[in-house]
Amino acid sequence: MHTLITPVLALITLTLLVWIWMYATRIPAMGKAGIQPQEAAHPGTWESRIPSSARQVADNYNHLHEQPTIFYALVFAIVIAGHTDRLHIDLAWAYVALRAVHTLVQGTVNVVTVRFTVFSLSTLVVMVMLARELAALV
Repeated sequence: MHTLITPVLALITLTLLVWIWMYATRIPAMGKAGIQPQEAAHPGTWESRIPSSARQVADNYNHLHEQPTIFYALVFAIVIAGHTDRLHIDLAWAYVALRAVHTLVQGTVNVVTVRFTVFSLSTLVVMVMLARELAALV
């Protein structure tokens, strides 16, 4: 738990758990809607036929492949530069915790204002990490 890599592994674990959740909700929803697998060849043509609860989990899975890529790159830059410290580790865990909250909100109640607030807080955490790393390089 005293490494910057552990939060990265935790976020990867969260992403893969959401992958399982996505297919556990999406496949039954597709079956219930009578959607054949080949109909899913082109995104955007069939999703409106499944419930929002199944779509929002898939949306979250996609979100876990967007902004977190910046987090992953930043963490590895910090590690490679040898600038890992307690604050960076704490910030990384805060980012992972906020992404987990974002996942729970989006995958369940999906209140956009709450989701946006959590997303914004996680973005600020990454910005602080980046600012600290840039300052260390100067």
